[in-house]
Amino acid sequence: MAASGRLALGTLPRSSWVRGSGPAVLSRLRDAALVRPGFLSTAEEETLSRELEPELRRRRYEYDHWDAAIHGFRETEKSRWSEASRAILQRVQAAAFSPGQTLLSSVHVLDLEPRGYIKPHVDSIKFCGATIAGLSLLSPSVMRLVHTQEPGEWLELLLEPGSLYILRGSARYDFSHEILRDEESFFGGRRVPRGRRISVICRSLPEGMGPGEPGQPPPAC
Repeated sequence: MAASGRLALGTLPRSSWVRGSGPAVLSRLRDAALVRPGFLSTAEEETLSRELEPELRRRRYEYDHWDAAIHGFRETEKSRWSEASRAILQRVQAAAFSPGQTLLSSVHVLDLEPRGYIKPHVDSIKFCGATIAGLSLLSPSVMRLVHTQEPGEWLELLLEPGSLYILRGSARYDFSHEILRDEESFFGGRRVPRGRRISVICRSLPEGMGPGEPGQPPPAC
């Protein structure tokens, strides 16, 4: 019953998950910044969380990042998955990436502590390609995108546990994105309390880079 209720969230209007500064930005990013609520069933979310927990537990939370974009985090790159988790990631690939896109062989896993956050940034095109797609686990959060040249143009995505977000094209390169810290975590007038949040992020391959090429700093998403 829990899985069915979660999937039913997808029948709610887009405004339940995406809000923006005006109709123009909502139209511009309609196919470039998407949320699929209820993409995971409760059982699937638990499957991923159980698989990731032993590896994450061995790492300490950090408070500086190589590009100063993240505070209160631990992360890993993961390429070996259980059969059940591989099936979930294959669904992400089918939902978010075109048949012609090649994905990086490793999946980026980012664990934010309850008071952790991601600062506004634009991912480098050197390290991941035109599309990223992330599964949100454990805690709801709000992702905010702001146009790099027109800061009055913004979009916010409500990322509930079990949801899938997709950023591509203009949303990746013309807008910064961030995960709001707990004290700023509102979606419209609704308070969105932050807890520990894990994101599982699949990325398309940058042009000219092989899928297994090492030394790729991951995006902060």
